[in-house]
Amino acid sequence: MALKITSDCINCDICEPECPNEAISYDNKVQKTYVINPDLCTECIGFYDEPTCDKVCPIDCIIKDDERPESPEQLLAKYKQIWQK
Repeated sequence: MALKITSDCINCDICEPECPNEAISYDNKVQKTYVINPDLCTECIGFYDEPTCDKVCPIDCIIKDDERPESPEQLLAKYKQIWQK
């Protein structure tokens, strides 16, 4: 499943450059914090063994998005779709 950033985010700017799919961006209009685009998040499948954003987050505010359940196979298919363009 895609990941999401909770409201506990302290805007430390560490996660955004870690995302190989550029799924993380700063939401200046609504949340005033970082957000993850679930259509681009593959939990780093295709790149790394584990999500790098979650690995570097100093406060552990990146969690699985229960509203977007995806199997590892679905995440791999999403990775292939993103990178075959």
